[in-house]
Amino acid sequence: MSGGMIAPRPNISQAPPAIRQLDESAANRIAAGEVVERPASAVKELVENALDAGARRVTVAYADGGKTLIRVSDDGHGMAPQDLPLALSRHATSKIDGSDLLNIHTFGFRGEALPSLGAVARLTITSHAKGHEGAQIAVTGGRIGAVRPAALNQGTQVELRDLFHATPARLKFLRTDRAEAQAIADTVKRLAMAEPYVSFTLADVSGGQSRDILRLEAEQGELFDAMEARLARLLGRDFTANALRIDARRDELHLTGHAALPTYSRGAAVAQFVFVNGRPVRDKLLTGALRAAYSDFLSRDRHPAAVLFLECPPALVDVNVHPAKAEVRFRDPGMARGLVVSALRHALAEAGHRAASTVADATLGAMRPEASGPRIYQMDLSNRSRHPGAGAVAQSYAAQAPSTDGPDGFAQTQAPFDGPAAPSARIEPETGPTDAPLGAARAQLHENYIIAQTSDGLVIVDQHAAHERLVYERLKRQMADNGVPAQALLIPEIVPLSAGDAARLLAHAADLARMGLTVEPFGGDAVAVRETPAALGIVDAAGLVRDILDELADLGQSQSLNTRLDGVLSRMACHGSVRSGRQMRAEEMNALLREMEATPHSGQCNHGRPTYVELKLADIEKLFGRR
Repeated sequence: MSGGMIAPRPNISQAPPAIRQLDESAANRIAAGEVVERPASAVKELVENALDAGARRVTVAYADGGKTLIRVSDDGHGMAPQDLPLALSRHATSKIDGSDLLNIHTFGFRGEALPSLGAVARLTITSHAKGHEGAQIAVTGGRIGAVRPAALNQGTQVELRDLFHATPARLKFLRTDRAEAQAIADTVKRLAMAEPYVSFTLADVSGGQSRDILRLEAEQGELFDAMEARLARLLGRDFTANALRIDARRDELHLTGHAALPTYSRGAAVAQFVFVNGRPVRDKLLTGALRAAYSDFLSRDRHPAAVLFLECPPALVDVNVHPAKAEVRFRDPGMARGLVVSALRHALAEAGHRAASTVADATLGAMRPEASGPRIYQMDLSNRSRHPGAGAVAQSYAAQAPSTDGPDGFAQTQAPFDGPAAPSARIEPETGPTDAPLGAARAQLHENYIIAQTSDGLVIVDQHAAHERLVYERLKRQMADNGVPAQALLIPEIVPLSAGDAARLLAHAADLARMGLTVEPFGGDAVAVRETPAALGIVDAAGLVRDILDELADLGQSQSLNTRLDGVLSRMACHGSVRSGRQMRAEEMNALLREMEATPHSGQCNHGRPTYVELKLADIEKLFGRR
């Protein structure tokens, strides 16, 4: 660029632009771009309208992934004929009067959904309110037709055809019919979770054939029981069988729901559902709190499963921060986050040594013979190797043993397993109570697995994983009782920060000091780090401070320092626990079982893997055809 000239921007007119008022049709199409992103967005808006209308039965039908047809029918209170044209006007709603945007008790309140849908698709509304005749109104390309008489039982039916026909460019951004249909199903399931007393039906009517995708009848009984029954239908009985009931209050906040045991974790965050005042939301604050509650029990590649409902007075939460109402903002975010973390951790602690039942199911499945292939009898094994599974045993042994040179810098106190060995087992005399939850030790197999007999089955315990959790919980209790020892830096580390970051960090200085990190102002906007937690050893103080600031800016509080300390304690527990390969006497094994029963979270190791498997005698007998 020569002569200091600034190149003109090609998309901006050089002449002063005139300000003009957009017509109603253009304004509605712009609003539709915010509210209706895809067919599933239209379904969400229409089903929420049905629920706001007091519907007890909602039926959703779609064709071609919702691109050519979406039809939502309900048995709510309906609309009078004279109200139909008004319902299609922007910012016309029966749900608020506009005087208080923080006192919102309904899903919808913006008055944008129906006019936006009418601007980008062919929309027909048929409704019948009690005491009025049935009526119908149609909208095509933003043009509203006349109200006509129509036959319909009480309620409303909204039919949407040829979505985005008025904005064809939007069609190019839609995914395949299959993907859009899956998004519709996910949306209906999410809404159905919060409404167990409402019946939902979802059908695919593509090609003129109707196929039920989802059919949920209204549940009965108390709210917790009804909710559990609805979740069992939507997420499977494995989830409800391995989930803990959550019911906690803090001031005006009330948290309920179900949270799964750590051993029932998932490989992705696909089983996390959060609702605020019955509204499904994707809130970074609450999902972060859910993750933090399980941080002590799951590795980074595992994700908890939970369905949580947070109820509070509408004035304490702002739902008007996103056109699609998918995000919320709390007046006191710290209280909301703290309630989620404390409630989940309390429930997990009360679960004690309990582990997911799916662990036992997987074990029984592995024991069942293959259904295909020729049957092999004992006589056919005479010419085979004496120990055909020795190699597999060795590989399994080596895989679960900690490495000798890990990144934590701790040296192993025992030489690693370096070759196959013959299977080994020791039978113990009958000592210990078989009526205890984890039974009495009867044998040790391969110097790693304790076999215990219970009153109605048996328990297989991974001795290293179990003792690792016990030592870890003991170290955490000691740190909580005695505080975090700090080590003074010979030369304080000066960390330059912005004025806002320095003020934010120093506001939490007292909390950080209790965890062994002492920071002080150091002229201007810099801070001086004078002490760091002794357990962390040599630490990059500037990097630690910036990590803490990132979390403070994102969530309002930081778990970085606590997470690092827990990581050190976890590694200490791993190296201070009973090693795989060590022979244990009967009294040692029974002592380990009794301590597991008395220690919270002992059903999983520090990485979320199960520490024991319980097999019921009835299930074992089925393997042998005895039942």
